Amino acid sequence: MVEDLEEKTPEAFSLQQIGGIVRRRHWHFLIPLFLGWAAVWGASWVLPSVYKSATTIIVEEPTVSRELVPSNVNDNLQGRLQSITQQILSRTRLLHIIDGLNLYPDRRDRSTPDDLVQRMRKDIEIELVRASGSQELTSFNISFSSRNPQTAQRVTSELTNLFINENLEIQSQQSADTTNFFESQLEDARKVLTEQEEKIRVFKDLHSSDLPTQTQSNLAILTGLQNQLQSEQDNLDRAKQQTVYYQSLIGQYRALQRSSRGAPGAPIGLPAIDQELDKLRSQLADLSAHYTDRHPDVRKLKEQIAETERMKDRLAASLNAAASNPQPDNSTAASNGDMSLAQLESQLKANQIETANRERSITTLQAKINEYQARLSQAPIREQQLTDLSRGYEQSKANYDDLMKKKNSSALATSLTERQQGEHFRMIDPPSLPVRPDFPNRMKLCGMGLALGLVLGGVLAGGTEFMDDRIHSEKEFKELVPVAVISEIPAVSTLDEETRERRLNRLSWIVASVVFASILIGTALSYLRG
Repeated sequence: MVEDLEEKTPEAFSLQQIGGIVRRRHWHFLIPLFLGWAAVWGASWVLPSVYKSATTIIVEEPTVSRELVPSNVNDNLQGRLQSITQQILSRTRLLHIIDGLNLYPDRRDRSTPDDLVQRMRKDIEIELVRASGSQELTSFNISFSSRNPQTAQRVTSELTNLFINENLEIQSQQSADTTNFFESQLEDARKVLTEQEEKIRVFKDLHSSDLPTQTQSNLAILTGLQNQLQSEQDNLDRAKQQTVYYQSLIGQYRALQRSSRGAPGAPIGLPAIDQELDKLRSQLADLSAHYTDRHPDVRKLKEQIAETERMKDRLAASLNAAASNPQPDNSTAASNGDMSLAQLESQLKANQIETANRERSITTLQAKINEYQARLSQAPIREQQLTDLSRGYEQSKANYDDLMKKKNSSALATSLTERQQGEHFRMIDPPSLPVRPDFPNRMKLCGMGLALGLVLGGVLAGGTEFMDDRIHSEKEFKELVPVAVISEIPAVSTLDEETRERRLNRLSWIVASVVFASILIGTALSYLRG
């Protein structure tokens, strides 16, 4: 029979069975339900209230476009924020805030400064907010938890000011350091550029005459000197010819004097003078074709022609006088001859001096021509040397101009940062004054206590019912007995038993009402206070 019972499959509970279980096990359910709920609910009121004050700081973009004024600080906002956070959460800063705002007065006697710092770091919460769909940091939230709502608000306000001021200080310091760096680099570049300029200036001073820029001038001067040399050569040739002419004329004149003192004869010097005049006139015609009458060579040649003609006239007059007067006055003729000879010798001497001057002038011109030819030959070398120096100068100048541009841009960015017109932090709203505690969440704990009580009550009532082996219904009895039940003996209760049962039922309803009323009241209190 037992085996038959074990082989039977248990059927689902009916409403009648559930009602019977409730009547029998309501104490096993109500007491754990109330105790479990009361324990958690009471603990929510025993735990100290912690208030959280929070604020939001947004990242303001620069008022001037970055394309117009590029930033000269680190653009990695998240990295800069991490650095600021580490500085603010450092031991020194937090101890200063703890001492200034008198935080954790109940812990100071039994905690070290490091313990207080660690406690405050746990109470501080920083949450980064990024733009949707990107990793760009747009804002961040700062909050502080404390048992005193005013303290939480003051600490949050202090932390907010620290973040804003620290960011501005870091940006200003980085911007100023960048500007100072460019200024130092610019000063070094200025020194290098000055040295390059000085080298070029010294080089130009030393080689001012044979620089590539003087090539055309030197070439023009060389051409002029060569023309002067050619002219001087021509003048020297003419002067030498005049010397030969004067020497021949003096020799002829002296021979004429000797012949006139002896026997009279034919005019020996006139044909030579005529030949010289023809030669001088030919030279004059050649010079007149190239120069004007004011040219010194033309004027000088005309004077020579006039002097030669006068000499011819004097010689012809002397010869005519000798022919008309066979016995002239010897003293007078000698005197006239001596004067003409003296003039010829004087002109010969002047011509010799001129020849010497021409030769010296030619020597001087030749030296100058050699000098300018040397300058022209040195021009390619100087050009290469100057190109090497100029290349270094151009590189230094380009580096200097680039540093000057960067320095001016950095100085402008520094000015924007100091005026808080660059990228900066701005607090949207002042830190809130919390009205309700952030912890414990009494409403949540109340629900958790109710769930715990239901679980405990259900487990205890179900376990008790499962462990009870008594028969409580006709169906259970019929299942237990293999034969049909013919009759049934009803339960006979005395008056005392009925009275006790009614009291128990009344007490059960009272207890159930108290339990559920307590849960409702406690839940309402948790909602209103939490």
